[in-house]
Amino acid sequence: MYSPYQLGIKYLRYYLTASNGKGHGIHSPFVFNLVTAVLNDKTVYEDYKQIEVLRKELLLNKTVLRVEDFGAGSVMGLSKQRTVQQIAASSLKKPKYAQLLYRLVKHFQPKQILELGTSLGITTAYLASAKKDADVVTMEGSVAITFTAERNFQLLHLSNIKVVTGNFDHTLQPAIAQLPTVNFVFVDGNHRKEPTLNYFEQLLQKSTDSTVFVFDDIHWSREMEEAWITIKQHPSVTVTVDLFFIGLVFFRKEQLEKEHFVIRF
Repeated sequence: MYSPYQLGIKYLRYYLTASNGKGHGIHSPFVFNLVTAVLNDKTVYEDYKQIEVLRKELLLNKTVLRVEDFGAGSVMGLSKQRTVQQIAASSLKKPKYAQLLYRLVKHFQPKQILELGTSLGITTAYLASAKKDADVVTMEGSVAITFTAERNFQLLHLSNIKVVTGNFDHTLQPAIAQLPTVNFVFVDGNHRKEPTLNYFEQLLQKSTDSTVFVFDDIHWSREMEEAWITIKQHPSVTVTVDLFFIGLVFFRKEQLEKEHFVIRF
């Protein structure tokens, strides 16, 4: 994991060199439309409000949970005894990016959504709220966190979510096997190179040329950057968009040549 200072330097370099985020100079019609219709959509959707009210409540919740950690660990180095407040502060995706996931789902209209890394369910809620008739499967390692997330889904009246609990090494393949396809995938479950690439290869089994992959924290560590480079180079991948904290991956067969974009967001 990079230190906050290292990450800050990397972000500054990204910010100064990325495309300006307004679509100028982007010659791909597909990516230009993505920037203008999704990345730059400033609409405050009604769903945002109730999810953010729940986020605030979680940030004040001092209930203690015993958490199994199968990933690369918490950014804040928390112990296995964690409060909901601590998990919310360290693990929940910031509103800017959670709401981008909402807009991506709203734009691409996937029927089957898969999330690796439920945490307390805030990003899951955004994914499920954006298309309430989609089937959302979300995967979480910790039993205690799953229980809390499911309660949150009930509070938000979301009934299109199924939670799979356990180590992804054991649960991912059976979960994928039950799905006809995966149309939209958000990977936020393990910040190490080898597991990330293993998940990617498994998910490709049920992907189509219209599937969208979103990888979290692609610059979180050297390993994650190496994983991101490997994913970009995969023969099935035709377009990628680097937004620094997340990366978007597309498999558009009509794309004749690979294109990789770094866009300020």
